[in-house]
Amino acid sequence: MLRFVQWLVSLQWPLRLIGFVFGGFNPWLERNRRDPVPAYRRLRESTPIRWNRWQGTWLLSRYEDVTAVLRDPRFSTDRTRLLPFRMMRSASRRHPDFVSLLDRNLLILDGDEHRRVRGLVSKAFTPRRVEALRPRIEGIVDELLDAAAARGEMELVHDLAHPLPVIVIAELLGVPLEDRERFRAWSGDVVQILDLLSGREGLRPAWRGAEGLAGYFRGLLAERRRAPKDDLLSAMLAAEEDGRALAEADLLALSALLLAAGHETTTNLIGNAVLALLRHPGERKRLQDDPSRMPGAVEEFLRFDSPVQLTDRVITEDLDFRGHHFRRGQLAVCLLGAANHDPARFPDPDRLDITRGDRGHLAFGLGPHVCLGAPLARLEAELALAGLLRRFPDFSGPIEPPARRASIVLRGPTALPLDL
Repeated sequence: MLRFVQWLVSLQWPLRLIGFVFGGFNPWLERNRRDPVPAYRRLRESTPIRWNRWQGTWLLSRYEDVTAVLRDPRFSTDRTRLLPFRMMRSASRRHPDFVSLLDRNLLILDGDEHRRVRGLVSKAFTPRRVEALRPRIEGIVDELLDAAAARGEMELVHDLAHPLPVIVIAELLGVPLEDRERFRAWSGDVVQILDLLSGREGLRPAWRGAEGLAGYFRGLLAERRRAPKDDLLSAMLAAEEDGRALAEADLLALSALLLAAGHETTTNLIGNAVLALLRHPGERKRLQDDPSRMPGAVEEFLRFDSPVQLTDRVITEDLDFRGHHFRRGQLAVCLLGAANHDPARFPDPDRLDITRGDRGHLAFGLGPHVCLGAPLARLEAELALAGLLRRFPDFSGPIEPPARRASIVLRGPTALPLDL
């Protein structure tokens, strides 16, 4: 059944035919994938809190509403009781590694359990720890740009935006770099869980990716138990809180999530940022004239074209919200991309302004589930963009990428050829 729905989504015309099912906002349409901002604007101006009875979801597009939901403990990330989630688990009975990854990853855990598991690894991603990685990340950027210089051209995603964060997170975890093509494929399969309708082959890719990653990390964790090293895998094995260490299922789920999520956001961020520079030569010149603006520019790139466009929360009790009655078990879908273009929070929001100086965007989420690797993603993007502009100040490329991610959650080009 899922494969049939995925096939319909890929055709596009059935989506237009049954547009009423999407309650006035259809993120799967190609025009909305290419540029969702006009659709976001219509939502905010017409029905900023919209109930979709066909899907049983609330759609929120205003900044103040999204931030309120993400901060409120009555809105949970525990999606295990939702019907689609239960159906997915039932269909995956013969794939226990996939079910375990579903049930025990940080994107699902909530409350005390989430705080405990997250707390055991969060020390590796503090701003101070991440800043200590700067020399190594600069070295990786230089190596990747040296290889591009020798060719005289670059495919941004393949040659820089993807390998940089993959190498960094692999080294941080203690994963052998020679295996990176294997876990790249597994990670790509697993992240389809975030947006199943935009995938292919039903749940098969997710099963394949989860089993590949779980088997791989079982072997690595066994090696670290025998011979610990100075890496994050060894640190997770040794970590305890209140005398409790991480269980095997938590270690596997956390390792797989860190590897997959550890590069997806940064890859999209770098790709979207370079596209923004190609489309806005004035802002590009301002940045080239004053490279010290790079940290603020990265914040603006995150706001302007967010690598993650939406997240959701399960409503845990009946409550009144901004004049609407939310019921327990319903889903609140928070459009991060729409909130980041809300004129009530960001003046002239559809204009790229690298001097905006406003770090209040929601690209990394907010509240207890704010992105664990945000400091690392910021630093990787700063150094990648600074290196690209310094080494190849006259690079050129298309203002519309030849290919984009087929996802409504993750946004970024899958290819972007540059003439150096």
